[in-house]
Amino acid sequence: MLFEVWAPHAGRVGLHVDGRDRPMEPDPGREGWWRAEAEAGHGTRYGFTLDDGPPLPDPRSRRQPDGPEGLSAVVDHSRFRWEREWFGRPLPGAVLYELHIGTFTHEGTFEAAAERLPHLAELGVTHVELMPVCPFPGTHGWGYDGVAPWAVHEPYGGPEGLARFVDAAHGHGLGVVLDVVHNHLGPSGNHLPAFGPYFTDTHHTPWGAAVNLDAPGSDEVRAYFTGSALAWLRDFRLDGLRLDAVHALRDNRARHFLTELSAAVDALAARTGRPLFLIGESDLNDPRTTTPREAGGHGLHAQWNDDFHHALHTFLTGERQGYYADFAAEGPGALVKTLMGGFFHDGTHSTFRGRRHGTPLTPHTTPAHRLLGYAQTHDQVGNRAVGDRLAARLSPGLLACAAAVVLCAPFTPMLFMGEEWGARTPWQYFTDHQDPELAEAVRSGRRREFAAHGWAEGDIPDPQDPATRLRSCLDWREAEREPHRALLDWYRRLIALRRAEPALTDPTWAYTGLSTGSDGCFSFQRGPLRVLLNPGDRPVETWLGPRTGEVTEVVAAWRRIELPGPDGMLRLPPETAAVLRLGPRP
Repeated sequence: MLFEVWAPHAGRVGLHVDGRDRPMEPDPGREGWWRAEAEAGHGTRYGFTLDDGPPLPDPRSRRQPDGPEGLSAVVDHSRFRWEREWFGRPLPGAVLYELHIGTFTHEGTFEAAAERLPHLAELGVTHVELMPVCPFPGTHGWGYDGVAPWAVHEPYGGPEGLARFVDAAHGHGLGVVLDVVHNHLGPSGNHLPAFGPYFTDTHHTPWGAAVNLDAPGSDEVRAYFTGSALAWLRDFRLDGLRLDAVHALRDNRARHFLTELSAAVDALAARTGRPLFLIGESDLNDPRTTTPREAGGHGLHAQWNDDFHHALHTFLTGERQGYYADFAAEGPGALVKTLMGGFFHDGTHSTFRGRRHGTPLTPHTTPAHRLLGYAQTHDQVGNRAVGDRLAARLSPGLLACAAAVVLCAPFTPMLFMGEEWGARTPWQYFTDHQDPELAEAVRSGRRREFAAHGWAEGDIPDPQDPATRLRSCLDWREAEREPHRALLDWYRRLIALRRAEPALTDPTWAYTGLSTGSDGCFSFQRGPLRVLLNPGDRPVETWLGPRTGEVTEVVAAWRRIELPGPDGMLRLPPETAAVLRLGPRP
């Protein structure tokens, strides 16, 4: 078997395989690369030595059976026998479901998560979006401090466990998207700097030195992360990748790394005959993120839209702190603006940033499915001081209102695990760092951060306490009890409606009557379907008006409502949402 490694600064490189050391030779065809042949097969442990140092794991390791600090293991992907043929599921028309393997079930494994896939299929979502599964210190964590971008966290089930999960998901008709982190690596177990210039001091990020995408040696670093992305899509038959914090990918080269990556993914899709897609998390409010490459953009297929989240969140909760301030000040108009144009901050002043932010996107050239819309995500829940979900402070009726907006808006909807039944378990920040100094730094840093915002330090969960992770595990028994069962049925009805009604997935941002009235009602119309919300605590009567047509059917309603009379007045109970079908008036 041929072993290869890029180590441009080493004078000597050795291969440590099956307990034996042997020298590696420079590759005459590739500068900085070393190679050696050795007997090895699936499961063989190996590592590389640099200038007679201790064996280190392979930067391109596909498996770390003993964790990030241990030796790597050879993985032969051809050994896995896929039981299902899979032709892929495209992003347009999708409904995504974000989940974390470690807390989706108490067991915290791929195998246990796969047992819950029938629930997701019955719910009606189309894709499961897994939070990062690369190896990280300890057993439990969010996964954003991974250090081996080609490998799979062993306590979850390793590479074979991931393959079985994907195969099972495909058997239920579900696509699988994976969250990957290219903008930084975790602080513990990161040996990449020993091998080469994977990081650069030219740029800095919240996590320290930036990944080297434009300094000397960056050709190989870019190839490293592009190769990792393609390996996930190819070897595990994934349908797409979610790219964490792409705004932190600092790159001054003429062709941005994201442009290069999207081109590579599109080429792989053409070769495999499967639709593959990239979803970026971006804080920039920059249309170039999803603008096609031929039009001068990066060519990502979609991006998370936090502005929509913030507008919906403040509309329902009234929160005003931090980055919510500008959205709350605008009132319901913020939700109107994001539904109409995607970005709220489109060159407007951001109080939170102390400057203007963003630039407008053009709805008639940007299909609405390129923006993901959501009421909750792991970030918007887990980065709160105590990890409280919307269900901790909103009534079931207001949760139903949130669902109606997310699932009837033209964006690609995404749910966060447990949202569909109004889970009241928190989702808190938890870690399992094995280095005592790092564990204490994370613990004290978290408490200082929220103490500065008025929280008592004793109220902030200890990330290192195993109880913090246990509190964050879903309680599946909730879904069987009221009012959770009714909310779950509401989500199922809305997702089924979205699937059945082409107007709800129309990518043209077409609305009729998008407004918030003096009566407190919020409404918009997609094709023949009128969506109305009454978030107030009192019933209201709202006039549908002569131009809307005649209501022919109450398609879905959180609380029972009657068709409007000849005067066009509709009575909406408090804290409720309804979807009406309208037809032409005689």
